[in-house]
Amino acid sequence: MNKHILTRLPVIIALAMLAACQPRSTNEQNTSAETTETVAGKSIQPADTGYAAVNGLKLYYEVYGKGKPIVLLHGSFMNIPLNWSHIIPLLAKDRQVIVAEMQGHGRTRDISREFSYENMADDVSGLLRHLKIDSADILGYSMGGGVAFQMAVRHPEQVRRLVVLSGTYAHDGWWPDVEAMYSTINADMFKGSPIQTQYDSLGNDPAHFPEFVKKVISIDLKPYDWSAEVKNIKTPLFMAIGDADGVRYEHALELFRAKGGGKMGDIHGLPQSRLAILPGTTHIGMMMQTDWLIPMITDFLDADLNAPPPMF
Repeated sequence: MNKHILTRLPVIIALAMLAACQPRSTNEQNTSAETTETVAGKSIQPADTGYAAVNGLKLYYEVYGKGKPIVLLHGSFMNIPLNWSHIIPLLAKDRQVIVAEMQGHGRTRDISREFSYENMADDVSGLLRHLKIDSADILGYSMGGGVAFQMAVRHPEQVRRLVVLSGTYAHDGWWPDVEAMYSTINADMFKGSPIQTQYDSLGNDPAHFPEFVKKVISIDLKPYDWSAEVKNIKTPLFMAIGDADGVRYEHALELFRAKGGGKMGDIHGLPQSRLAILPGTTHIGMMMQTDWLIPMITDFLDADLNAPPPMF
């Protein structure tokens, strides 16, 4: 990856993520809406919004729909509308969808606390207690995938099933050039991008935007490895990556094998956990693949994971 691409990549990410929040088909156009401060816009309104006082933080959240609860955890630099506006209407048809903005993101103001996956998982745990929800399905994308892994490690009693999209459980789960890229990211790369625009529009001080970028990227500048803990979680897991993602295939396969994969299901039975590698899909493109992802996610969440494999 040359220096020019490295320099431009964060802005490309910002623009692509905004595009990812827009509908891709006629049917989705009928159920999705423009990104606004109330996330899914006119076609669906939150049943509840507010701030949960957790761990010294005022964590902003929104709740949509009714049914079994699922928590959506956004990626780095993102917020609810940028990451989830096109996903919420699809999942809220028959589920209670809970979305939150992590420390320093969106309407959740930063505090003088280390930015870490562990802290954010504790915040999500506190949010569920605030909402009086004993357990929920947890879905995380990218950075949110790391938070989701930590939820299953630190608060397993609150996690029914776990969905991780393009996330890692160790710093070397990323391709080497991706991991090397993180140290090059700075606020100047986001000038004029949707990420900076959203940051300013949601009541944050524009002068603090460079601090925000520096603090968020700090999470990926420190080595981390939760392999032992994640492989030992009992929660059923569905992990999905793209075939052109930033996540190494071997990283996902290693975890899937530890969760019972790597065997012929017709002989040994199906594992409770699942793995998908989506064709023609990049890290950012993962969030655009709703036609594939939503049916796979809902099938995993609703399935009897102890059912025998199909037979002739």
